[in-house]
Formats: sequence, structure tokens, C-alpha cells
Amino acid sequence: MDAMVKNTGRPGYLQIADDLRAQIRGGALAPGSLLPSTAQLAERYDASLSVVKMAVGILRNEGLVIGQQGKGVFVRDAEVAPATAGALEGEVAELRTAVQDLSARLAKVEEQLATSTTHRPGRSSR
Repeated sequence: MDAMVKNTGRPGYLQIADDLRAQIRGGALAPGSLLPSTAQLAERYDASLSVVKMAVGILRNEGLVIGQQGKGVFVRDAEVAPATAGALEGEVAELRTAVQDLSARLAKVEEQLATSTTHRPGRSSR
């Protein structure tokens, strides 16, 4: 398979992630199968090791592959991925709540600042 990274303006690591994702979704890389090593992928795509590692990192974040220390990176079983999606939704909900809380607190602080700066005697508002 000759799958070099093309000079399209799209970063190489994204091109590699796209290609590997397509192979996983298309069944060429079956659930439970071992991905080629970082060195093999670097040679296949004519890319650096760091670019390949970033591409595999994207697939890990998406829950498509899972690393096992000393064994390699494996394609995740399809049934495992939805649990990851549920966990991600939970994290997003938590982040949304935290942002709302911080927004409310910031509004209070800004209100207090506005009140304290307008009522100071001897200050000009120029």
C-alpha cells in the first residue's frame, strides 16, 4: 500500500488519521487487530514518527484505537466506542455547567467592580 502524505495544505497527521479511520470503518483494519508499528506507519506514509504519533493520538481520542503498553495499538471493538461517546457527553455536560457557573460568577464580579468604581469620591470618569 503506497499511501504517501500529499501536499494538499491539510496537515500530514490529519491525512494519516483520515486514512487509518477509513480503513477502520471500512473493515480493512478489523476490531481487535494490531495497527502497524509507528515506524512501519512512518515508512508507509513517508512521514516522521512524531507526525504518525499525532495521527494515532487523534484516533485514540476518538475512541477508535486503544494502546496497550508494550503490545501496541489495537483497533477497538465497535461495542466499546459508544460507551466512550457517552462518557464524552458526560464530560461536555460537566464542562457546560462549569462554564455557566463561571459566567455567573464573572458577571457578579464585573457588577461589583462597576459599582465600586462609580461610587468613589474624588475620582473623575474621564
